[in-house]
Amino acid sequence: MKTSLALLISLGLGAAGAAQAQSPWNGAYVGGHAGPSTQADARGEAILFDTNLDGAFGDTVRTAAGANAFSPGFCGGGANGPTPASGCRSNSDDDNDDYGLRLGYDWQDGALVYGVLGEVARGGLTDSVAAFSTTPAFYTMRRELETSYALRGRVGFSFGDDRNLLYATAGYAWASVSNDFSTSNGVNTFVANGDSDASGAQYGVGYERRLGEAFSVGLEYLRTDFEDEDYRVRAQGPAPATNPFLLVNPNGTDFRRGNSDIEVESVRLTLNYRF
Repeated sequence: MKTSLALLISLGLGAAGAAQAQSPWNGAYVGGHAGPSTQADARGEAILFDTNLDGAFGDTVRTAAGANAFSPGFCGGGANGPTPASGCRSNSDDDNDDYGLRLGYDWQDGALVYGVLGEVARGGLTDSVAAFSTTPAFYTMRRELETSYALRGRVGFSFGDDRNLLYATAGYAWASVSNDFSTSNGVNTFVANGDSDASGAQYGVGYERRLGEAFSVGLEYLRTDFEDEDYRVRAQGPAPATNPFLLVNPNGTDFRRGNSDIEVESVRLTLNYRF
């Protein structure tokens, strides 16, 4: 009886080991990534205004004489001075490296591999938009993408004796965002408010290669489309009633960014350990 039981256990362990050997991508893994992140060009972005505080943006801020107070224009970057002639710092100057950790699980059925993973990443990528008034003065709205989190699925196929994996991945991401505002206007006071979170879709493709039984290295491209639309800045007194920000509504004028999208592209080197 004991001999039969030992034989059954031995056969079971052998079958499990054979199954694992035939499905090397099957199972849990933990890993990390690092690489550069860049953002979409925002040269056409502007700051929008709500002069009567009705919640609808797109109003023109006018001087007491009726002229457009922001006729000097806008730029998709941080202002270097109070006039457009001072120039703007390109948002590409604020691209940054992206690094993080991930935990996932894959299932393998023949050459088909599919799975899920969770990820936390840190990048520090920033972007800005600036407006110039006729006073002259600059008004810059800046945001920094801080810690981000993602839940994704992935599906692909293995090849080359199961040592290589090509896959597509997609899911949902959210991040903490730090917004701030700066200006050379010393006449008005400015009050900021709004959420500090952004969220959106994340998708991409990747390649992974096994190194031995447990480790794998890879290259991954991801596109993340965050939506950050809640940040507002209100320009208010103690300027006189003839101030352009107070002419329509004495409580002030609200600012928001014309583009609420944070479009991030990342290229990552990955290292995973399977257990």
